Amino acid sequence: MSVAFTREEDLEARAADLPDRPISAHPNLVTAEGLAALDVALAEAQRAYVAAKAAGDVSVDRTALARATRELRYWSARRGSAQLTQPALQPDFVQFGAVVRIAREDGRVQTFRIVGEDEADPAAGLISYVSPLAQALLGKAIGETVTVAGSEAEVLDVA
Repeated sequence: MSVAFTREEDLEARAADLPDRPISAHPNLVTAEGLAALDVALAEAQRAYVAAKAAGDVSVDRTALARATRELRYWSARRGSAQLTQPALQPDFVQFGAVVRIAREDGRVQTFRIVGEDEADPAAGLISYVSPLAQALLGKAIGETVTVAGSEAEVLDVA
C-alpha cells in the first residue's frame, strides 16, 4: 500500500468521523436579536456549504465539506427549534429578555440581559437563561437577593 493512499484514507476517515455539534436539551428560547443572529449564522453556513461543495475535488479533501455540512445541520436545527420570546414592556420581575442590574456583596454593580444560549456573551453583558446566575435571578423582583456560587447579589433594577 502506498503512503499517498494511506494518507487519503486517513483524511477520509477523519471527515467521516467529524462529530455533530452538541445541541442543548433546553428549549431554544431567543430574543428578536437572537433570532436575527440565527438567520445570519444559517445563511453563512449555507454559503460555506455551497462553497465547499463547489471547491472541486472532494476526493482530495472532504474535511472542508464535512465541516460545512456539520455547521449547516447545527444552524438549521437551532433555527428550526427557535422560540421567539418577548419580555413584558414593564417587567415587575426578572424574566427572559429582561435587563437586570445587580449589586454584588463585594460592591460591584453589574448589568446583564438574560438571553438564549446561542446569543450569550457574558463579556458583553449577555447571559444565557440556563446559566446559574440567570436561574437564580429569574422570577426575582427589585430588592430581592439571590445567592450564586456562595456570594449574594441584590436585584437593583429590571427593565
